[in-house]
Amino acid sequence: MDSKIAEFKSIIEKYDNIVFFGGAGVSTESGIPDFRSVDGLYNQQYDYPPETILSHTFYVRNKEEFYRFYKNKMLFTDVEPNAAHKKLAELEKAGKLKAVITQNIDGLHQKAGSKEVLELHGSVLRNYCEECGAFYDVDFIKNSEKIPVCPKCGGAVKPDVVLYEEGLNEQTLTDAVRYISNAEVLIIGGTSLAVYPAAGLIDYFRGEKLVVINKAPTPRDKYADLVIEAPIGQVFSNI
Repeated sequence: MDSKIAEFKSIIEKYDNIVFFGGAGVSTESGIPDFRSVDGLYNQQYDYPPETILSHTFYVRNKEEFYRFYKNKMLFTDVEPNAAHKKLAELEKAGKLKAVITQNIDGLHQKAGSKEVLELHGSVLRNYCEECGAFYDVDFIKNSEKIPVCPKCGGAVKPDVVLYEEGLNEQTLTDAVRYISNAEVLIIGGTSLAVYPAAGLIDYFRGEKLVVINKAPTPRDKYADLVIEAPIGQVFSNI
C-alpha cells in the first residue's frame, strides 16, 4: 500500500490537469450510507426497494411515500466533509485539480471548498416548486409535513435531484465530457461504476494516467495505471 500511495503522490506532483470522478464511497466516510449496499435494512421499513421509490413514476404517483423515504434516508444535513473532500479542494486551490465530477447529491464537495463541482445527479440542497419555479432550501423540505407545498402558489416542491427514469442535465454532461476529454489524469474514486449514463463518461478519457481508488474492484481496474483498493479518505489523508 505504501508504494501505491507513493506512486499516487508522484502522479499528483507531476501533473497539473487532474479531474476527479467520484461516487457514494466518497461520502460514506462522512456518515452518509450508500443505500444500494443496505437494501435489506430499508425494505424492513418500506414496501418498495429504494430504486422504485426514487423513480420519477413513483414520485408522480405516490409523493407522500416518496417524501417519507427521501426525508428519512436521503437528507443528511449534519455531516461534514472528510479527508477526500478536503484534499480535493486543496488540490483545486493549488491549480492541480480542474474539476470534481460527482454522482453524489450531498453538497459536501462545495462545503469543503471545491468551486468547480459538476453534480451529475443534482443536489438535495436545491428544491423547486413544480408550478412557479420558486426556490427552497433543504431545511424547507426537512421541516415540511408529508408533501412539501409551495407557500406562494400551492404547487408541489421537488428536489433538484435526478430520479430514476429522468435524464441528466445536458449542460452538466457536456461540461463533464469536456473536462474528462482534456484531462491528463483522471482519478476515479469511491464508485463501483455501475450507474449509467454517469459511468459511461469515463470512456471519454484519453489522458496520461488513470487512477482508480475504491474499496472493491471496478470494471475499469484493468485499464488503470494505478489501482488502490482502500477507503478513499484514508488514501487522500496520506498525500
